[in-house]
Amino acid sequence: MLFQQDNVQYTIVPVKGEQDIKKSYDEHREQIKNYLLINCGGNTDLSYLEADEDASFFIVDSHRPFDLSNIFNEQIKLLVKYGDATLEEIPDADKVLEEDEGSDGDESDQSNDDDPDEPSSKRQRTGDLGFIENKLEKKAIKKKKENERERLIEDYYEHSYYGSSVALVLYELAWNLSKDNNDLLWLGIVGLTEQYIFSKIDREKYFDDCTSIRNHVLRHNVADEDNVQSIDCMKIAFEKELRLTLYRHWSVFESFHNSQYTTCGLRLFTLKGTKKLHELFADMGVPITQCKQKYSSMDVDLRTNVKEWLETLADKYGLDDFTYGSFIAQYGYKTKLCGNDVVCAISALLEYSKDDRSYSENFLDAMDSLSKSKINDLMDGIELSKVQITTIVNQVRSFIDSHQIVCAGPFLYANVQEGSPTGHVFAHPIIIGRLARYTLESYSIMTRNKKARTLPFILAVPYDSEEGTSLVVGVPPVCDTSAKSFFGAAFRQAGEKTKSRIHHDFFDPTVIEIKTEDRSKFLDNLSALMC
Repeated sequence: MLFQQDNVQYTIVPVKGEQDIKKSYDEHREQIKNYLLINCGGNTDLSYLEADEDASFFIVDSHRPFDLSNIFNEQIKLLVKYGDATLEEIPDADKVLEEDEGSDGDESDQSNDDDPDEPSSKRQRTGDLGFIENKLEKKAIKKKKENERERLIEDYYEHSYYGSSVALVLYELAWNLSKDNNDLLWLGIVGLTEQYIFSKIDREKYFDDCTSIRNHVLRHNVADEDNVQSIDCMKIAFEKELRLTLYRHWSVFESFHNSQYTTCGLRLFTLKGTKKLHELFADMGVPITQCKQKYSSMDVDLRTNVKEWLETLADKYGLDDFTYGSFIAQYGYKTKLCGNDVVCAISALLEYSKDDRSYSENFLDAMDSLSKSKINDLMDGIELSKVQITTIVNQVRSFIDSHQIVCAGPFLYANVQEGSPTGHVFAHPIIIGRLARYTLESYSIMTRNKKARTLPFILAVPYDSEEGTSLVVGVPPVCDTSAKSFFGAAFRQAGEKTKSRIHHDFFDPTVIEIKTEDRSKFLDNLSALMC
């Protein structure tokens, strides 16, 4: 949108992984010299591109930590939000960059030892005790520096996590350039919401960024005598939002049964939990027939008050975190859309296409649905998201009912069986993470194993049947609220030690592709590594 405002020509090339970046660069390197990488490339050493010297790369990426090679590469410019705390974690260049070999004179000294062509006085010098001690001391100092460098780098890459949303960073760039508007602001809100509901950032980070956004919402959405808004324009407001997925587009009953927060909080996988839900509806004074109707078809007086009634009764039923601050958008008199709705729709359009379409086609469809003129496409995405969510819930229920979740020592583990009719649904980097987190939280509540909340979880699903590979993801324990994961580094170490055939192509390092026949030895080594 910023490029359009300045009439800058550009080409959009969707990329799913590192190899896509390489392929796209090789295809365009002769014609294009400036590249903007959005939400990719920041945590990947781009030296594998073997880029031309006159090529420039501008990266705005929420994946952390940044690759150190990119940070100290003059061809690469990283765009970050002003005051980004993650910059403080980057070690000093002189402590992590390798020194030139032989810079301390060791190589020249070694090459002169025992050289018969050298003068005898020179050869005698090598036998001098003081000279030998000095040489050993230099080597000891060099070794110490190398060890310190390796420790700093290992600590830096120990955890993978997320910084500020790319959409939010770009919105603030537009604001600083005095080119921001309500449409760009809404995209920033959607980006931030995606990070929060998919557990990419912690609660504190979300609320900090929300506070910043609220000021912009007020600035763009307060109508007065001098700034009268058209009825057809988009209006954004900050509201308390229920942790009920898509309830405005579903029935309240279905939303309760398909939202992670309520299915876990009320234990809706059990008869006792279902009974408790019916009691909650009775306390509200809302007939079950109304709760099972589509939200938009409920009686007006019930629909108007149901949100307030649920907030009032939440604590009584153990749902003490039932609301959170979010944003609502509305075009004229059309249905309200909250950030959560849009995120679910976009994710479905990206990773759960009805037809056998390519990732690029799905990406462009998802991007188009964010336009005000394509609101019907977004509604199609919401319907598709319902199918995606119910598939997740059914799989979680299957895991628990059939006792497929096992304890492998330092972590919990489960896998979707080969030949599963819905296995292909989860063979994508976003939805496999959603399924893993949903499964872990449900299991930690349903199981009698008290350690479940303190254990991380690994999930494997069939990926490429022809190549015989699986997709594997690791998620932190339920009790860990830091939104940081050690699985990226752990997967690499276990893969190297076992020589497993692993493909690290996804931008999220906690998701890997592995040969299915190597999975057992990989997990055994990972278990030993984590003990």
